[in-house]
Amino acid sequence: MTPGERFVHVREAVRAASRAAGRDAGAVRLLPVSKTQPAGAVRAVMAAGGHQFGENRVQEMTAKAGEVDGAAWVLIGHLQRNKAAAACAVMSELQSLDSVALARALETWYAGHRPEARLRVLVEVNTSGEPSKWGAHPGAVAEFTRELRSYPHLDVRGLMTVAHPDPDRARLGFAALAGLRDQLRDRDGGGWDELSMGMSGDYAAAIAAGSTCVRIGTAIFGDRQ
Repeated sequence: MTPGERFVHVREAVRAASRAAGRDAGAVRLLPVSKTQPAGAVRAVMAAGGHQFGENRVQEMTAKAGEVDGAAWVLIGHLQRNKAAAACAVMSELQSLDSVALARALETWYAGHRPEARLRVLVEVNTSGEPSKWGAHPGAVAEFTRELRSYPHLDVRGLMTVAHPDPDRARLGFAALAGLRDQLRDRDGGGWDELSMGMSGDYAAAIAAGSTCVRIGTAIFGDRQ
């Protein structure tokens, strides 16, 4: 199958998993992850109805944005402060906010370049405890998110996590992120509607745990190039 055909297939599978979890079929956003894939593959998914695309690296995202018209770019990989300006010029959403220093860099850019706009962001949480993964420690999220109130150009929508590769530990991580979201909702009287969790191998479990965005790469685009 082509990337476009696989996108349609995965989209229907996500809708089916949503229904199986007792949720509306359209409750979960499918974010195709196009990292390492050529611009032609992105265009094929766009022709099948895709619009947003997840990228891990700023340089690749920027290059691809110059080749593909009409796509919205979502940065899901770790963002270094010294690349924040380049990312802000291209991305419509950041799903990997994990430090006050990065929040400050994003706020400064938006205040200077797009003062009337806000950047949609999710806070990345390291639910697996793996030192190789980025993200705020779960115990630090409450204080971190309080500090984010000082940055009016950041539209903080929810939480994101990259699950442990072991399925059982992944499910624990999904439950932990959903529980943390509930705590923030109770504290703030609502909000925190987005939970970005689940990838090609575990999206059904993530949807059952409450995910509102699944990040799918291999199942749509095939192996990384």
